[in-house]
Amino acid sequence: MAHTDRTKQTTRRRLRREVPSTVGLLADERDFTAMRRYRTFTFDDHTAYLRQIDALLKTLASQGVPTTVALFDPEEFAEYCEDTGTDPDTAASRGRFTARIPGSGAAVAYTGQPIDDLVPQLISTAVRKATWEYATTRLADLGECADCGQDIGRAAFDQASRILLRLIEEAGSGIHHLVCSIPVADEQLLAVLHTDRPDGEEPAQLGSSEGAEFVSVLAVGIALESPGGVVLRTTRPDAPDRLHGWRLRRGSLVPLTVAEVFSAYCTDADTGEPLSPESGVEYCAGFDLGPDDTGPHH
Repeated sequence: MAHTDRTKQTTRRRLRREVPSTVGLLADERDFTAMRRYRTFTFDDHTAYLRQIDALLKTLASQGVPTTVALFDPEEFAEYCEDTGTDPDTAASRGRFTARIPGSGAAVAYTGQPIDDLVPQLISTAVRKATWEYATTRLADLGECADCGQDIGRAAFDQASRILLRLIEEAGSGIHHLVCSIPVADEQLLAVLHTDRPDGEEPAQLGSSEGAEFVSVLAVGIALESPGGVVLRTTRPDAPDRLHGWRLRRGSLVPLTVAEVFSAYCTDADTGEPLSPESGVEYCAGFDLGPDDTGPHH
């Protein structure tokens, strides 16, 4: 009998490792406070709550349970409960909502990272997702060109893809960190892309979600003829980092001069005050990306 019980326990543990777990996380104090209006939400201190989440994640990891951490949004939770006729003041309702988040909301895999690293990682994921959704919606809403009938958003996306590929190809070998910034109405769209080309010989690839997000944001700037820009930082072994920059002008990236790159990196964006140059960094003009043969601008 004891042998049978041990076998059942072992089987349950093995099955537990096969069933993924999703943990909802209230990342900031405001969202945490919003959930305290529910009687069954018994936490009363956000810092202590984060410590308990951290302990839970470590326990699940020690049991071999694959775990995803999802950003819990109280407003979306309330809407979900209203739409489904669910009582929001139950742990079961919170659990059902949490299980849905990875399919449409912000979520990251737990790999043992400390809670102080996990929270900003989750928030960054949420911001990236919101930026990408905004950019793709703007592109989709642009419709067709009245003159040629071409889908403006698709044409801008294709053009942005070609520009990014040229950037990576011309950058050569090294670890490349690219940032695209596009002002749109009251929004500042920001996309970041990391690529690694150890020898600079292999073709540039854009298979990552970061690549799609970067291209989408750049495409919005192209389609709307926004005065945005792109900066590139390249790191190579035993060499100073190289910083390049371009401004977006009528759908094309125009290289900045060395002085303009230096000014962009060494000026406080909020105050306009000068900043000290980074040590071990070389400020360089943007390199020429070649003629823009992507067709007419819309």
